[in-house]
Amino acid sequence: MNHSNSQPFWNKFFANDIAIDLGTANTLVYVKGRGILINEPSIVAIRKSDQQILAYGNDAKTMMGRTPGDLVTVRPLKDGVIADFDLAEKMIRHFIKKVQTNRFIRPRIAVCIPSGITEVERRAVRDSAEHAGGREIYLIQEPMAAAIGVNLPIDEPVGSMVIDVGGGTTEIAVISLSGIVTDISIRIGGDEMNEAIIQYFKKAYNLLIGDNTAEAIKITMGSAEPYKSDEVKMVKGRNLVDGIPKTVKVSSREIQEALAESVGYIVDAVKLCLERTPPELASDILDRGIVLTGGGAMLKGLDERLRLATKLPIIMADDPLTCVVLGTGRIFDDISNYQKLLSNTKRY
Repeated sequence: MNHSNSQPFWNKFFANDIAIDLGTANTLVYVKGRGILINEPSIVAIRKSDQQILAYGNDAKTMMGRTPGDLVTVRPLKDGVIADFDLAEKMIRHFIKKVQTNRFIRPRIAVCIPSGITEVERRAVRDSAEHAGGREIYLIQEPMAAAIGVNLPIDEPVGSMVIDVGGGTTEIAVISLSGIVTDISIRIGGDEMNEAIIQYFKKAYNLLIGDNTAEAIKITMGSAEPYKSDEVKMVKGRNLVDGIPKTVKVSSREIQEALAESVGYIVDAVKLCLERTPPELASDILDRGIVLTGGGAMLKGLDERLRLATKLPIIMADDPLTCVVLGTGRIFDDISNYQKLLSNTKRY
């Protein structure tokens, strides 16, 4: 039975409709009528001796790289999909409990998923949300959610193109008439960029740096050509030769070089998606441009690099980090307008 139709009064005042952007790097939770209530890293801290979870989200991230021998920090998601089913379920349950006002009513939950995931990976997301307390589970593809989040006319017979650069994946899609016409999902995103920076320091300086340091460098100094900067930063790490702490001086040009391969993969995927786009929709994109969303979209110079590569207008979303979860939440806020989209979505 669909409770939303049979008990509208009950639903309106007691049930929570929850939208979750279950990201590799961050998890965002939106509750209907209340907005985004959680924006925390997708990290769990565990005690190895008895597998007890000690912290989630922000609390767990502060422990990364600083834990004693019996503690370990784990990311339950990798490349946009669930890598550890049990931990992912517990993390989702934890975040849902934090936002629920009524624990006795099982919420409807919409979860964003990469467009390129397999049926097995899709089932893992669905099962995690269901075991965490959801009574109806909707799986919304990330590019579609991002398009709704930036107010693109997804239900009209015109082509809209979105690039969502997340932590684990980059999602590129052309959307028309509430459906995805062409899409490419590559497992390159913010995490891959962090890893590229770590590897660069190993090769260039014999210096080992942690994930948090690499991410901070990416945010402050990272860029894509043709962006130019003369910024220099002192970076601390451990010398791989003698094991002693060491400080090196690096330039933003070096970090740009470290990120060049990851950026190149994104540019190539965008070009491939454009090649596969039907000509009528391609002409719409020429007029309307491409919208850039996701945390990775904030890499300095990425928009200009894509502009030069495609010769198309690139429009940066106002708040790239929250587009996906806001778009998913908007479906619940105005569910009658998104019936066609939901009819194309597997509901469980």
